Amino acid sequence: MAPNHHGYPTDREETWKGLPKDFLHDQKLIWAVFPRQMAQGHHWIPVLLTAGATAGILYADPHVMNYFRSHEKNLSDLNSTFSSGISAGEIAAVPVGLLAAGYIRHDPYEASTALLCADAYADSAIPPLAIKAIARRQRPSEVPPLTPFQDEFFKDSWYKGSSFPSGHTAAAFSVATVVAHRYSNHKWVPVLAYGMAMVIGFSRVTGREHFPSDVFLGSVIGYTTAEYGALRPR
Repeated sequence: MAPNHHGYPTDREETWKGLPKDFLHDQKLIWAVFPRQMAQGHHWIPVLLTAGATAGILYADPHVMNYFRSHEKNLSDLNSTFSSGISAGEIAAVPVGLLAAGYIRHDPYEASTALLCADAYADSAIPPLAIKAIARRQRPSEVPPLTPFQDEFFKDSWYKGSSFPSGHTAAAFSVATVVAHRYSNHKWVPVLAYGMAMVIGFSRVTGREHFPSDVFLGSVIGYTTAEYGALRPR
């Protein structure tokens, strides 16, 4: 993969004009190409590993949430810093900041990275919405006090926005994956990008907005839709 004058990989660039078309292209990969490839015997190992890990974390969910429910006051500062609205703003600030910096510095690579982040963000939003409509899982905060965490699925209305999986985490990891990939020659960038995504995911659990399994699946969706969708060479 040949680098550009910055030394960064130039596998794919994005433009405003191509953004809608690329988003539709990525959705075709997610909903048509990927299932067809699975039917042909591809991708089964990562899918089974993800399903097995999700099942294992689902089993642990009640025990983890009991701990965070009883220690919620100790984590109030973290939960306030990474509340739902603030987390969404923090995630969106990355592509917005990159786009502004790219235009100010006349750096097309930086501006393209911002648009790829936006593409990945949009890509990562659709699968969680589809799964949420089916799962209809109650959020941990909706479980009454002193009530065990169990049988949360198929209880919320399909339009309400259920807990499983975490859309915030999917968005955070999709943006982090693009930034980490595009600036991989700076070793601290992937660490910072994924570190922030992990903190946002963790805060969704400590704030009782999501179960650990919601966050895990959200992170997988965010990473895979970015790595194999938005970042995939055209």
